Amino acid sequence: VQLQAYGGGLVQAGDSLKLSCTASGRTFSSSAMGWFRQAPGKEREFVAAMNWNANTYYADSVKDRFTISRDKAKFAVYLQMDNMKPEDTAVYYCVADRYLWNGGAENYEYWGQGTLVTVSS
Repeated sequence: VQLQAYGGGLVQAGDSLKLSCTASGRTFSSSAMGWFRQAPGKEREFVAAMNWNANTYYADSVKDRFTISRDKAKFAVYLQMDNMKPEDTAVYYCVADRYLWNGGAENYEYWGQGTLVTVSS
């Protein structure tokens, strides 16, 4: 499975941004898709994930501000980020796996290249 993420950029605190990721290749192995992020000097952390049955997991830090969605026909996953904060600044990675996991970077088999999101105060 190859994952291509895009949509990162520079925004101000309180703004919104939407990330997109499309899967290609062995897409049957991407029943679950989601996002992780890694801020400078910090460990990679789980953001959100969703499977084809619309079951979702969110990190507590984004639960009321970010929304994950999927487009089955396009093998795509999206992350709508609203009311963004400077602490959301990170490289965001698209992930996929056969199963839906509530976190745990080691659980997700496929990773995209990352897209940088910077939130200025």
